[in-house]
This record gives sequence, C-alpha cells and structure tokens, in this order.
Amino acid sequence: MSTSLISLGALAGVVTLWINKEKVERVLLFLVALSTGVLMGGAFLHLLPEAVERVGSEVGFLVTLGAFMGFFLIEKILHWHHCHKGDCDEHVLGQMNLIGDSVHNFIDGLIIAAAFGVDVKLGWVTSLAVALHEIPQEISDFGVLLYAGWEKSKALVANFLVALMVVLGGLVGYWLSVNEMFIGYLMPVAAGGFIYIAASDLMPELKKETKLKKSLGSFGMFGLGVLLMWMIR
Repeated sequence: MSTSLISLGALAGVVTLWINKEKVERVLLFLVALSTGVLMGGAFLHLLPEAVERVGSEVGFLVTLGAFMGFFLIEKILHWHHCHKGDCDEHVLGQMNLIGDSVHNFIDGLIIAAAFGVDVKLGWVTSLAVALHEIPQEISDFGVLLYAGWEKSKALVANFLVALMVVLGGLVGYWLSVNEMFIGYLMPVAAGGFIYIAASDLMPELKKETKLKKSLGSFGMFGLGVLLMWMIR
C-alpha cells in the first residue's frame, strides 16, 4: 500500500500543465525545503539509531559512508540527478533520465520494505520521507521529458511506469526482509542515501534562492521537516 501510494506521485507532473511555471517553482522551493528536513531527520533520528542498534556503531557508520559514496557513483554513471526545473542541462536525454529514476525508485522500494520489516512506524516514517522528495522530483522529471520532446500523454505514462519500480522494489524487499541481516545492513544504506539526496541534490536548490524572505521561509520549512521527524520519534 505504501509503495503504491508513492508511485501515484508520478501523476503530480500533471499539475504543471494547468499552473503557471513561476507558481509551481515557488511551491517547489518550500516543498524541497520540507523534504530536505524530513530526509535529514529521518536519517539521523530514525535510521542511523536503528542501524547502530542492529549492526554496531563502527559498521553502521561505515556502511552509511559507503552508501553515500555509492549513491554518488550511481548518479555519475546514470546521470541520475534530482534537478527541480525542467530546463536543466543534466536532463537533456529523457531516456537516461528514466533509467536513472528506475534504479532510484527500485532502491526506494527496498528501503521501505526493510523499514517495515523493523517496525511499522519506522516504515511509515521512511515512506513519508520518500514520498516528500518524490513529488518535486516527479514534477521535474515530467518537465524534463516534455523538454526532451516527448508528447504529454507519453511522458505521463512513461513517468508512471518508472514510478511503479518502487512497488517492485518493495515486493523484492519484502521477500528479502525475512533475513535479519538484510534489514540490519539496509538501514545504514537508507541513511546514507537520504543524507546524499538531501545534501547533494536538494540543499543546493535551496541555496540558489537569494531573497532573504524566501530564504528564511525555506529554512523554516527545513526546520519543520526535522521537527516532524523528531516528534514522530
């Protein structure tokens, strides 16, 4: 149910067809800020403590660092990049964008399944973190496909099919979650991935804003995301 709901986020790109581009970007700024806080809070307040409890601090932090490096490598190899405007240079090739998102969504599904294997509450916390950063990404990716010359209907269907990879990842992860070692090691992998996405892809978008009022507003949303994760804990 969790991964199916997240896959519906692919339909978020449709809103860009009826809403002014500038309005969409203003909303995205605050949504990106909120998702950054949720990802950071989820990593440091939920996933890392669980990882340390299961595999120990040395192994937990080492795997987290390795996952951080691994996500960087995936991004470089597949040109997978969470840009939040449709005219970004990184997304010139729509096909490459879809391949990168497929890998990304499959990993998200594995992470969600492992989190539910630990605890239902942790599963929904992880799902919330994934969902919040998926929405701006899906809006961006829809714009990327249009920019690459895809027809609107074809872009929407392709985006949705790619989003279903999170369901496949969830099913595979559910099958693997019977192994306690798999769950234990995937927690720091998830933490490393969340930290990488927040620090490398989302925060640079927030730093581009130069107006003080909007900057303070986005920082407030970032803090709200962290607070939300702390309150759930």
